[in-house]
Amino acid sequence: MKNKAKWGTRPSVFGRLVLALTTCWRILVDARFAGQIAALRAGGSTTVADAPGPEVPRLRTAEPNAGLQLLGLLQKEGRFIDFLEEDVGTYSDAEVGAAARVVHEGCKQTLGQYFTIEAVRTEAEGSRVTLAEGFDASAVRLAGNVVGQAPFTGSLVHRGWRVTETQLPQVAVGHDLTILAPAEVEL
Repeated sequence: MKNKAKWGTRPSVFGRLVLALTTCWRILVDARFAGQIAALRAGGSTTVADAPGPEVPRLRTAEPNAGLQLLGLLQKEGRFIDFLEEDVGTYSDAEVGAAARVVHEGCKQTLGQYFTIEAVRTEAEGSRVTLAEGFDASAVRLAGNVVGQAPFTGSLVHRGWRVTETQLPQVAVGHDLTILAPAEVEL
């Protein structure tokens, strides 16, 4: 109501110019506001003046130990870090391919042993999918020319992956997880 008292029901030319410039700027810097304007343009009933500001995601510090433990397991079973730290430019394609096969098998075995992984989307890649309003934006990333609001229809480029179960082994108290693979000394 404050805006209505300030601008009246018919703002002057100068008032409309100020409104246009401030609205344009806010549309550029505030995606939620831009969506509300788009909804109004499409005939929606969003009240922009009373709309809340942009959502600020709440952040938390990631627990590094599980990540370090996984890296250690991938190294132990698949020599993952050895492979990535190696300068493969000095080897032939056949040698790199043979090494990659060993790393792939070991890492795949490790993932299968400690995680249950399933596809986020069950449709075949390349198929047409429709995302309804309220779809899980953390599970599906929109790409390309994203305009308007859901429902969205497009081609599935990647099915995505999600972990449904984790069973990492327990770690002894005092075990240094930053040691991903101990140095080896042969006597």
